[in-house]
Amino acid sequence: MAYNGFAIDRYLDAQAVTAQLDELMTKPVWSIRRDRLADYVENYFNAKCPKSREMISQAKKVIPGGVQHNLAFNYPFPIVVTRAEGARLQDLDGNWYYDLLQTGGPTILGSNVPAVREPVIELLNTCGPSTGLFHEFEYMLAKKISDLVPSVEMFRMLGSGTEAAMCAARIARLKTGNKNILKMGGAYHGWSDQLAYGMRVPGTRGLMSKGVPGFVFKHTDEFFPGDLEDLERKLRANRRNGGTAAVYLEPIGPESGTRPVSREFVRGAARLARQYGALLIFDEVVTGFRIGLSGAQGFFGVDPDLTVFGKIIAGGYPGAGGVGGHADCMAHLGAGLDSSGKKAARALCGGTMAATPLSCAAGYYALCEIERTNACETAGRMGDRLTRGLQEIIRRRGLPFVAFNQGSICHLDNAGTMHFAIDWKKPWTIPGILRQTDVRKKEMEHMGAAYTAEGIVTLAGSRLYTSAAYTEEMIDDVLSRFDRVLSNCAPLEDPA
Repeated sequence: MAYNGFAIDRYLDAQAVTAQLDELMTKPVWSIRRDRLADYVENYFNAKCPKSREMISQAKKVIPGGVQHNLAFNYPFPIVVTRAEGARLQDLDGNWYYDLLQTGGPTILGSNVPAVREPVIELLNTCGPSTGLFHEFEYMLAKKISDLVPSVEMFRMLGSGTEAAMCAARIARLKTGNKNILKMGGAYHGWSDQLAYGMRVPGTRGLMSKGVPGFVFKHTDEFFPGDLEDLERKLRANRRNGGTAAVYLEPIGPESGTRPVSREFVRGAARLARQYGALLIFDEVVTGFRIGLSGAQGFFGVDPDLTVFGKIIAGGYPGAGGVGGHADCMAHLGAGLDSSGKKAARALCGGTMAATPLSCAAGYYALCEIERTNACETAGRMGDRLTRGLQEIIRRRGLPFVAFNQGSICHLDNAGTMHFAIDWKKPWTIPGILRQTDVRKKEMEHMGAAYTAEGIVTLAGSRLYTSAAYTEEMIDDVLSRFDRVLSNCAPLEDPA
């Protein structure tokens, strides 16, 4: 195989995968059998995780829902992790798990690697986590990212991917003089007000954004993933209403490629953005330094104006976000000149705890180690091995499930939950679609619980991230555990 430094040897056929997901939606919901789920709850979670159960019970008294991050909400209760090491996690009760969550994607090297941990400890001993002033690692990280990602001439560290996506919108409005933002339906660009739109399921508009007033979305709209005609319709309409400041893309498709898009779509979207005077913004929070050292943009051969980073930018440590891009765009974040030579208007951008010595040092050493070890390619090979194995199990077991991957970002879909879409021309269908997605989301959670009981931690029971810490032997062991779960699946007569 010829990966050539990227995590992807051969990009998937987005149209073929979409057809499989379309078919999955038409079939009865398949999930872990109810009797087997009950057995997992009683004989694993209740019997082997009592300390986790008790801690979450106590936590619910002082933390809403009992956990501080949405990734930790798991059925029947969250496990409490106390140790992370390479490709594995250990919980409070001493149980070990294969880690296919990888903190939601950033730990391409694996968790808690010495090459990052040891220099961070040294920095904490000499400087501490933060001073509020400049540290040399701020320059070293920015220079490293600029060297690796051709479109990033300048880089600004922030506290999260949400902050970076929010900041990019402000830059785009100042740079273009236009008002409107277009984002891919179903994509997640953080939870800031204006970008919390059309999330999870294309066409949902503000339905998933509880607590955000509708008027906030006056200048935000979504386009259907993979549909260049729909994108151009929205761009053309915006010409009559303030123009389009930015087109946001998750380059492999919304929700980390859960609904994959083609290479031709990505390149076509870039062409249309430029044609209509909008900035092209790549959200590489997950794909950045996971698909390759130059990101998904390097793999696709696209030059975005701005790139949103998160997660890996701090090597899995806090303060994980940033925005980078062309110098004339980034001039709007500091003293600089725009493309006409005039002083650039400065975008509102803060963050006292952005770019701490700790986060910058962790990010710098993580990127150096990814480059030194060719971690993207290694993780991608493990993702290919995992996906091929899952596809073989699905065929052998006669299951309607769909498994596919974009390098080390793998998907195992049992319910097609996020493949639905809302058509506002048929409003009577909306309640039914939302009910379907709720039911199917519950079955994803049940599958996730079964995987956990077999020693595999996933993201929502459907997304699986491999890291360079995995070996072929580990992946084969993971597959044997998946096989035990998938051997106990059946169509549910009454999934509600």
